[in-house]
Amino acid sequence: MPERRDLRVSHEERDQVVEQLRVAAGDGRLTMDELGERLEVALAARTYGELEVVLRDLPAASGAAARTPVPVSKELIQLKTGSGHIRRDGVWTVPRRMEVEIGSGHAVLDLTQAVIAQPALDLSVTIGSGQLLVIVPPGVAADVDSVTVRSGTVRQRVRLDPGTPVKLLITVSGSVKSGNVVVRRPRRSFWDWLRRRPLP
Repeated sequence: MPERRDLRVSHEERDQVVEQLRVAAGDGRLTMDELGERLEVALAARTYGELEVVLRDLPAASGAAARTPVPVSKELIQLKTGSGHIRRDGVWTVPRRMEVEIGSGHAVLDLTQAVIAQPALDLSVTIGSGQLLVIVPPGVAADVDSVTVRSGTVRQRVRLDPGTPVKLLITVSGSVKSGNVVVRRPRRSFWDWLRRRPLP
């Protein structure tokens, strides 16, 4: 029998290692250059041994990469605000369903570093005069055709090229009175632009 480090890895195991690297970069353990280099190695890895190389000096890398538990998604997350502000960003696990209720406040759902453990998210919105901003990374698509709008707006700024694999499909439904819903890609801050840092 071949040694474990010589066995082939799956797409799911590569994705788990990629998520570990992103978390490590967010914690300050890796620079952006190091993250880019290791992501290239992880995505091209064919065996456990190649994956272990990129995790060897990180705390979360003790043991083989295949033993990393797959994150468990919640069935439902409910977010409600009157005139306040809700923000869900950083590393968080995308549930199967989300219900967002906004009066005159605003909410941000940033999926740039989110853990995606299933292929679909049902996002139900009820918005008065507030705003919902959904930030999605490459590989995530959004369908906003089921939203009822009175005097507000729904802006879909994410376009996928034909044949692009979709890791997560967000189906947005519900109602918007005089508020708005915006779906877009991540943007660099002014300082990131000034320092020529790449997009998140």
